[in-house]
Amino acid sequence: MSHLPTPGAVIYAKDLSKLSCFYEQVLLPTATHANDDYTILELPHFHLVVHAIPAQIASTFEISVPPRLRSDTAIKLMLPVASISKARGVAASLGGKVDAEYYEWEFQHCRICDGYDPEGNVIQLREHLSR
Repeated sequence: MSHLPTPGAVIYAKDLSKLSCFYEQVLLPTATHANDDYTILELPHFHLVVHAIPAQIASTFEISVPPRLRSDTAIKLMLPVASISKARGVAASLGGKVDAEYYEWEFQHCRICDGYDPEGNVIQLREHLSR
């Protein structure tokens, strides 16, 4: 039987430190490697790589506060959290947002809520429901 690499995703960051910190604090992964170009965050069965946008490209645009949502992309990350309620407070303190409890829904044994990171990337958080 072959061993497949761990699946994951890469998210590009204008501010690598800020975005890495956001995902570290919201998701509580294990940071396995970090340098000036990228941070690797390991969750069970998934790696999130936060990669710096090259300086010559990053200098061509600004991130507003609050950020303009990048909702016109073809992909939205679905990320596990222990508690959406706790993630909501952490995200807000780090320049992101998790939508209000009113917008949560349940699907396939999960509580789900959308939000965004400090650079406007739309994300979906999923909390496992014990039944």
